[in-house]
Amino acid sequence: MKYLNILKTASVTLIAARLVALLVLVAFPSTTTAHDIPSRVTVYAFVKPEGNELTALLRVPMEALGEVSFPLRGPGFLQFSEAQFAANDAARIYITESLQFYENGEELTEKELQLTRISLPSNRSFVDYETALENINEPPLDDSIDLFWRQGVLDVLVTYPIQSEDSEFSVNPELATLSDQTTTVLRFIVPNGAERVFNYLGNPGLVDLDPRWHQAALRFIFMGFEHILEGIDHLLFLFCLVIPLRSIRALIPVVTSFTIAHSITLIGSAFGVAPSTLWFPPLIETLIALSIVYMAFENIVGAKLEHRWIVTFGFGLVHGFGFSFLFSETLQFAGGHLFSSLLAFNIGVELGQLFILILIIPVLNLLFKYFVRERIGTILLSALLAHSAWHWMLERGTTLSLYQLQLPTFDVLFWAALMRWGMLSIIVVFVLWVMYEVFRKFSLIESFSSFSSRENAEAEN
Repeated sequence: MKYLNILKTASVTLIAARLVALLVLVAFPSTTTAHDIPSRVTVYAFVKPEGNELTALLRVPMEALGEVSFPLRGPGFLQFSEAQFAANDAARIYITESLQFYENGEELTEKELQLTRISLPSNRSFVDYETALENINEPPLDDSIDLFWRQGVLDVLVTYPIQSEDSEFSVNPELATLSDQTTTVLRFIVPNGAERVFNYLGNPGLVDLDPRWHQAALRFIFMGFEHILEGIDHLLFLFCLVIPLRSIRALIPVVTSFTIAHSITLIGSAFGVAPSTLWFPPLIETLIALSIVYMAFENIVGAKLEHRWIVTFGFGLVHGFGFSFLFSETLQFAGGHLFSSLLAFNIGVELGQLFILILIIPVLNLLFKYFVRERIGTILLSALLAHSAWHWMLERGTTLSLYQLQLPTFDVLFWAALMRWGMLSIIVVFVLWVMYEVFRKFSLIESFSSFSSRENAEAEN
């Protein structure tokens, strides 16, 4: 009975504590949520050089400005007539100190916060630069408008003195601290009126706003190199190719075939050949996993390798579409240099492949020479690769099955896409024929050389 009373007392105390905590949350919402970091926010920005001044116009959701205390009334409505100082303070803390602009490689250290204005979330002025500029010059909202401070958006106008509007400009935005996932949509307005649109997540590093061709090419070479090193499925496919073919002579046809094939589909995707449907990326990811399973199985059963370059060519077409998904996301950094950036990205991918081959081949040779017999090692390594790729294929296939495939609409767009696929098919068949003739002559030359060597050896004996 004594323990029962204690239990009842503890239960009543716990309930009372929860009620007190709930009352605190209701009575003081700003104190409990002031330091909450939102899961994701989107920042919109316009950057325009004009004359001797660079203008940056940004819009930031106020839910990301939790460290600043805005004047409130009632249950948490903004007091617009008294919020100017807090808005300027938030702009300096979160925006102006997180953006570094550069002119011809030199940082623009002089900056001036011109205007800030709190706008309603329904405000659509950031559709273009002129409308956004007109909105930020409007008077503050009236205090009669009921707007919770976390639901508003803060518009910020910052200017930087520059030498010329025709200079080379770049920016290092560090806005990732605004939320767990900060997406920035930045539009750079070129003096001739053209617009460069950038859409990136987190802190992308230094971004050339209107890059020259060599700047874009260098950036995309690094992107291609990093992509092949980070793409575990592409690495495992290369590993499957190399296990039974470790000599330079045997690898030349296979690696060349893979390179040409993925270059065709990568270039084709950049010019709109790849479908824009939602099910296409998971289909390609599933086929990439299937390519690893097939190559690993071929290594296990000991299939003939003379014509492996043909199979590699087919799977290379699939991997090229996989490369194109990343390239399409990073195409925004190319400026007006699409083709040179495309070639540079492809060069980066090839350099990454060569780097991996240089590392893998000596390791495999040492493994098969000192630790395990070549046939047994080939089977064991291929089985491990097939096991991992098999699970990937099932998972990606499950994702693919969630999409409903529908018959296409036979309109003008369909026939235009069909023509592009027809042209791609013609290119693929032509390249296959050329490669077949080249490799056939290459094998004939090798056979003739080996036959001549044997004849010379017999003559000497």
